[in-house]
Amino acid sequence: MYSEAEIIAGCKKEKPAFQEKLFQLYSRRMMAICVRYTSSRPEAEDIFQEAFIKVFRQLKTYQGGSLEGWMRRIFVNTAINFYHSNRKYQDQLDYSSIEETLPAEDNVLDAISEQELLVLINLLPAGYKIIFNLYVLEGYSHQEISAMLRIAEATSRSQLTKAKVYLKKILQKYSITKSC
Repeated sequence: MYSEAEIIAGCKKEKPAFQEKLFQLYSRRMMAICVRYTSSRPEAEDIFQEAFIKVFRQLKTYQGGSLEGWMRRIFVNTAINFYHSNRKYQDQLDYSSIEETLPAEDNVLDAISEQELLVLINLLPAGYKIIFNLYVLEGYSHQEISAMLRIAEATSRSQLTKAKVYLKKILQKYSITKSC
């Protein structure tokens, strides 16, 4: 068994055995990120493959710290780039003019498991899904999301609100939560 530092060193030397070890260590977690940002498995696989290629190419620039966090950023950025390149094919709505209203009970999502949440996230429309992922799961601010997606901050906020409302309605519809 190799340490993470040994695997990184081997990958920097472009040794296939170490690249395979890195892939084995992180492939499941990174694929989960790709799936969260897409509407189909083939799209997720495309992003996954492209992002891992970027990881191997850019590993020489890795300066230390959390390797998983560094890789996660590459995967998220690759998913965002995919979103931008396919945006013209998706229905996009600009909600910047809609008044933001938060549901009275904003803790509904706390009542379900992470696995259930991931299934529900995949039911969201593309615009809602990417913002929900970036804000709730990745921890980006609306200002950062605005810059990444090239949208207004108000659009980010309203799409997050609408995503939560959408998820709440699904939870109510399937009686996943008692008091919504």
